[in-house]
Formats: sequence, structure tokens, C-alpha cells
Amino acid sequence: MPSYLVETYLAKGLPGERDSRDRRARSAARQFTSDNVEVRFERSIHVPEDELCFFVFVAPTSQIAALAAQRAGLEPLRVVEAVASETDHDGFKEEL
Repeated sequence: MPSYLVETYLAKGLPGERDSRDRRARSAARQFTSDNVEVRFERSIHVPEDELCFFVFVAPTSQIAALAAQRAGLEPLRVVEAVASETDHDGFKEEL
């Protein structure tokens, strides 16, 4: 299933707000899953210098990822499909 990057605004002077948004994103994903639409919240990435916060959802479509973000109150600026890679222990990259 594809991953989607949800871009949001998050001012740098709001301590604890990212954690609160993480909890809401996780809860929204669980609500979709309990309604038989598989959605998973993976992680968030805060870039304080730019006052941006990205939330990664795994969902069947970008529309479902956007709905999960809205349900979580994230006020998404945009939602785009994302492809990530990780380096394994031998230094080789594996696509997720």
C-alpha cells in the first residue's frame, strides 16, 4: 500500500504540539481501520526552522490519507505520495 506525506504548518514555539498531533493522527488512522479501511500512521517529521511538519500515512489513496489528516485536525496544506528507502546493515538501500 502506498505512503502519503501530509504537509502541515507547525510554529516552532509550540512545545508538545507535535506529540499531540501524532496522537490524533494515530487515533484517526485507527478509526478508519475500525471502519474496514486500512490506514496506518507511520511517523511525523518536524522541521522547526521552516515551521513545517510532515505526517506519513499508509493508505489506499491520497484522498483517504487527506481525510485521515483532516479527521486528526492537522489542517493539511498538501498531500503527496512518498517513496522512502532505508539503508540496511551492509550499507545497501532497500526500497520500502
